[in-house]
Amino acid sequence: MLENHKFKFDKFCPRKTIHSLLLFLFKCSLFLLILLLFQIYSLRSILYSPPPPPPPFKPPSRCDGGLVYVYDLPPAFNADLLRNCRDLDPWISKCNTLSNGGFGPRSTSVPAMPESLAPSWYWTDMFAAEVMYHTRIMKHKCRTTEPESATAFYIPFYAGVAVGKYLFTNRNYTARDRDYQCEEMLTWLKDQPPWRRSNGSDHFILLGRMTWDFRRRRDEDWGTSFVYMPAMKQIMRLTVERDPWDHREISVPYPTGFHPKSKLEVDKWLDFVTTRNRTSLFTFVGAKRKMKDDFRSLLFSYCYNETGSCRVVDCSGARCYHGTPEIQEAFLGSDFCLQPRGDAHTRRSTFDCMLAGSIPVFFWRRSIEHQYEWFLGDEPDRFSVFIDWKEVRNGVSIRKVLEGYSREEVRRMREKVISLIPNFIYGDGSGSGKDAIDIVTDGVIKKIKDQNESNIR
Repeated sequence: MLENHKFKFDKFCPRKTIHSLLLFLFKCSLFLLILLLFQIYSLRSILYSPPPPPPPFKPPSRCDGGLVYVYDLPPAFNADLLRNCRDLDPWISKCNTLSNGGFGPRSTSVPAMPESLAPSWYWTDMFAAEVMYHTRIMKHKCRTTEPESATAFYIPFYAGVAVGKYLFTNRNYTARDRDYQCEEMLTWLKDQPPWRRSNGSDHFILLGRMTWDFRRRRDEDWGTSFVYMPAMKQIMRLTVERDPWDHREISVPYPTGFHPKSKLEVDKWLDFVTTRNRTSLFTFVGAKRKMKDDFRSLLFSYCYNETGSCRVVDCSGARCYHGTPEIQEAFLGSDFCLQPRGDAHTRRSTFDCMLAGSIPVFFWRRSIEHQYEWFLGDEPDRFSVFIDWKEVRNGVSIRKVLEGYSREEVRRMREKVISLIPNFIYGDGSGSGKDAIDIVTDGVIKKIKDQNESNIR
């Protein structure tokens, strides 16, 4: 019987089964132990691990504010105007003037200055800004080729070049002739999808001439009626002299002849004008006008009687049309430069004068107030002198007014003038630092972006 029981036990509880069971229990225990250790390690890592490293530094982008889309206009509105440059002026070819992306020909006679800066000087026309801006914005960091991603839309129509041929001629051009290209361009523009979405409120154009050349109210008046055409109502306009009462206009600097290629060149120029020895109290550069009571003629007479204090450059005729070394040499050698109004209230000479580190003297408030705020700020008293033109006619001595400023006051004003130079020069875009082109682009984007956000609210 015992043998029978043993047989049953061996049959139902074989040694192999017991061994397998023990092995299974061992594996389970080992798994539970590993799981417990893993939980302890995880908890410890959470409680005692060091803080995560900071995210990598991302330098601010110059285009964080938005991007600019440049319309590909039919060539009749820009490229063809340059190709037909001989037809733009009834007296003189504009081909040299508009060459080199609007900079004009390189200067062959540069006043005494650091020799390394000579290649950055050109004979630049005062009305070439629209060509310069188009050239630069095409390779600007904030340009986009996708209209859907743009904040602002630039219209590269050379309106000043197109209109200029009709302004100074004896030919009997009609109002229709003067308006034709402007009307044709707007007809094309109104068919474009970005225009249809905004009706032009996020569009801008740079006009190379004063705003008054585009504000003809009657057919028999001067210029074109471009600004008054209905499609122009919401477009932001940049012009070398703005209408102070038009909130859609921004004034931009007249181009000078200095177009630096690097920030090093800018710094060299600033050092040069800072340390310049100035032997004249003031300078007057200009030309007489054949009109009664011409204020410039009065200034010429005054300066010729103040030869110990005033330096004169007479630009009568075409002698100063593209600049002359005498102009910059006179500004470089003077503490102050006289800036009467010209054909309009503003003058290119103001920027030539300031580029040389000379302090401008204005005789009309509108020559500087409510103009160029993006570039010069809104405190002209910090870098200029104002003498009312009526007081000069009544006998006020310009020399005595200017001699009334102490050397410290003159030094402070000159420092301010020199600090503003980078803001109003038009560099070539290859690394000259932030210049007038960048200020225009950033300012337009911000203004349109603020306008869009205001409309949403």
